[in-house]
Amino acid sequence: MTVTERLFLPLLTNPARPVITHYDDATGSRVELSGATLANWAAKTANWLTEEYDVEPGDPVSVVLPAHWQTAGVLLGAWWCGAHVIADPAGARVTLAGPATPITTSGVLARVSLHPMGLELGDVADGVDYIGEARLHGDQFLALQDVPDDTPALAGATVAETVAAARAAGIPAEARVMSTLDWTVPDGVIRGFLAVLAAGGSLVQVSNPARLDAHRAAERTNHDLS
Repeated sequence: MTVTERLFLPLLTNPARPVITHYDDATGSRVELSGATLANWAAKTANWLTEEYDVEPGDPVSVVLPAHWQTAGVLLGAWWCGAHVIADPAGARVTLAGPATPITTSGVLARVSLHPMGLELGDVADGVDYIGEARLHGDQFLALQDVPDDTPALAGATVAETVAAARAAGIPAEARVMSTLDWTVPDGVIRGFLAVLAAGGSLVQVSNPARLDAHRAAERTNHDLS
């Protein structure tokens, strides 16, 4: 079973429950994704990676993205099809990066809009538009093969090791977590994202934080990560 199947899919017993709420205090945006909506984005991503770029279990996919609701869909989709999420674009089959992040890669470069409403970028001079391509794919993902526990999943760590690290991170069960952590690969991804899923919790992720006290009160968070 993949990282996504072990840590995220169990949350879908209550598909309407929020899994990630993303604030950007620089723009004033707030976007909340239920488990069902995030699962749709993850499935679209997994289908896109496998159908368009033949990504198979263990294949390296570079994720060079900030903590964001779109990044959550990218990560869960990559793991769902068994991809090995890495930081370095140089050796990746597919690299997903923000609209203006300088990238050098011999593989496919997909630009992620990071727009709060999920708008497409349109024409991308040096690659493809992730949102524009992925949203055309199916909302359900049916894996064609099993992913063994020893498959690389995150910066060299196997599926089993990645899941164990997330479960050992110490997030209280079913916590409502507020975080300003960046999702660096691998430590930030484990502490700031996977650990929350492993605890059966939900995440309030704040970019460019300026109103944390107000967000704590509005979202009724009970655990902080910073």
